[in-house]
Amino acid sequence: MELLGQAPGTLAALGLYGVRVSALILAAPLFGTASSFSGHRVGLIAVLSLALYAASGTPLRSDGGPLGFAALALRETLIGLSLAFVLQIVVMAVRVAGEMIGQEMAFNMATMVDPATGVNTPLITQIHESLFLIGLLAIDGHHVLLRALADSFARAPVGTLGFDGGLVEGLQRLFGEMFAAGLTFAAPVLVLLFLVSLVIGLLARAVPQLNVLEVGFTLRIAAALVAMYAFAPLLAPAMERLFGAMAVGLDGVLAAVEG
Repeated sequence: MELLGQAPGTLAALGLYGVRVSALILAAPLFGTASSFSGHRVGLIAVLSLALYAASGTPLRSDGGPLGFAALALRETLIGLSLAFVLQIVVMAVRVAGEMIGQEMAFNMATMVDPATGVNTPLITQIHESLFLIGLLAIDGHHVLLRALADSFARAPVGTLGFDGGLVEGLQRLFGEMFAAGLTFAAPVLVLLFLVSLVIGLLARAVPQLNVLEVGFTLRIAAALVAMYAFAPLLAPAMERLFGAMAVGLDGVLAAVEG
């Protein structure tokens, strides 16, 4: 109560802090699915907003009325979503790899409903994404994301309407880099599955009586599972590059919104 009663603009500034924190927490896949608004996320938003405002917040100096406050809230939403979008793009690289592997191994029929998007997600994609998020938590990647959120209030204080147009270009460039990283991530397994396709084609020509559909389906799944196990040690350096790309992307967002 003492914090909120220091100045007339304190409550408005705290509300803007809450808007930016809410946009990040609700959009980042690390803190849960986008369709859920559970109690622990509400508590996390409240605690982070109060802690960050107590550490670096100042009362809102100008009162632009409801429209002015709405414009400020929109800016805070865009900044929070931009930080969360960096993590979404990095996760997309893992999803691209899982989608391509699942498609090539004819395993996309085994799908699960993704509550974040409401669409069917292949099981291989779910496995890769879970491994990535577990690895991100293991190296304290959530601390990196929260630290970027705290730095954003120092580099882009609330109460101003400035926004750098270079942010969109930076996110587009990161999107292209992460799509290429997803292809590289899945390349070893895809190459082996391509060779399996050649073997199945040769078997179909050499033994016409062979049920190619049944044999090919089983052989693809078995070869892909063996390849995923054999190439598992390569996941560590690939994920390290993705973690590094996330840190670079977050720094790029902060540089774009600074001012």
